[in-house]
Amino acid sequence: MKVALALLLLLATTHAMHRGKAYVRDKVCQDFGILGKEKFRTLTIVANSRKYSNATFEEISHLVREIVSLAETCCAEGADPSCYDAGSSALSAKSCSKNSPFPSHPGTAGCCAQEGLEQKLCLAALQHPPKQLPQYLQPTDGELCQAFKKDPRDFADRFLHEYASIYGQAPLPVLLSSTNNFLSMVSTCCTSYDRTSCFQTKEQERRSLTFLIGVSVMFCSRLTVYGKDKVTLSYLTTLAQKAPGASFEDLLPLAEDAAEVFSQCCNSLNEDCLRKKLSEHTAKVCEVLPTREKRFAGSCKGPNPMQNYMYITILPSAPTPKLPQLQNLTNEQLCGEEGAHYAKRSLFELTRRYTGVPDAVLSKLYDASEKSREECCSAKDTSACLDSKRLWMAERLIPYLEKADQLCKQYMTSYSGLRKELQESLAKQMPEATPVLLERLAERRVQFASTCCAPSIAPLYCIDKVGSELGDVCDGGSCLLG
Repeated sequence: MKVALALLLLLATTHAMHRGKAYVRDKVCQDFGILGKEKFRTLTIVANSRKYSNATFEEISHLVREIVSLAETCCAEGADPSCYDAGSSALSAKSCSKNSPFPSHPGTAGCCAQEGLEQKLCLAALQHPPKQLPQYLQPTDGELCQAFKKDPRDFADRFLHEYASIYGQAPLPVLLSSTNNFLSMVSTCCTSYDRTSCFQTKEQERRSLTFLIGVSVMFCSRLTVYGKDKVTLSYLTTLAQKAPGASFEDLLPLAEDAAEVFSQCCNSLNEDCLRKKLSEHTAKVCEVLPTREKRFAGSCKGPNPMQNYMYITILPSAPTPKLPQLQNLTNEQLCGEEGAHYAKRSLFELTRRYTGVPDAVLSKLYDASEKSREECCSAKDTSACLDSKRLWMAERLIPYLEKADQLCKQYMTSYSGLRKELQESLAKQMPEATPVLLERLAERRVQFASTCCAPSIAPLYCIDKVGSELGDVCDGGSCLLG
């Protein structure tokens, strides 16, 4: 597995391989020899489907054939030493051709305007953004078996492409384990005497693996977008919304521990990294939170740590509790040595008062607030600057958060009827508005909700949406936490 994973990382940029050195050729050929052509081909499908998540199966198939052919030709006994370098250069040239059969990317033209090594490096860095809502819609047992029996190899290839393109943000060992497990299930159950019973049993056995894929995509995609420090804040706000009765001192260490887990495991080749580290993290969560928030007691009572973590993750946000009115931080607290710490505390206090506000909104708000804090703390009249930001927050930001909080809670409880509810609500607020205007306003809010409110949605898309929505509210940097 470790050899396969190491190869998988290398294959992610094989079609634009710029290292035409003997050591690269030797490494690829060594792994090709160990794995064999078919295993090499399978891993190439996974690697490039992860990298080009929006590519069609046909585009990935073209690329895979070229990569496998390159390895097979250049790793053959007696092959010319320059074969691999020349072949990889030919693949880059083919990527730049007018009718290239390979996956397209908006940045390809810019790369192809360059030459030689620069062109290869540029092409190697290209990749598609992750899927907005990563979810594999599994066909029925009958449909699976019909496709499998018609052509087992084509079925496996298409599944690997679709699954890897959807869950490409998951750690490689978790992704490979899940795909291998699924294909084994289909192979076993489609030839079983009692197909229905077989699938039911195997699906039950797959539950923890399916969950691990989902949670790893959720947090590893955040790590990619946010970085480790902001993943800490993201996890802090998630916990604060699930357990608003817990203190900042309770939750910050747990958020820091979770960020450490994902920073260690999201790009790890260790097969057990995420499962082991999450089990340890779950023990810490279950030691602290059941005494602060009774809903966690049920999630932590099982003997299986990963199952407990699954229950914790799917636990919905708590109703907004009755808490004292938010108190402004002093200027000395905001601009002192511990200013960043106080800003995190303020985000926490705000989050547990608006338990439905999406993670990306809170992330953008924190960025805007830090920009305001930096601006005011270095201004000639710090007090006047901070006072103006606080006033703006009271007049514009708090109403915005209240609307986002209400909208997402509506979305999570009645998604199918959300558009109708919004139109009726807007009609009461704006009795003179035309039906066309009401429909447009409702559609804008539905789009925001469907892009941001569900916790499983990739944050990249919501951040773009929030950028335009929150940009108006924060007026280019007028928001301030504290």
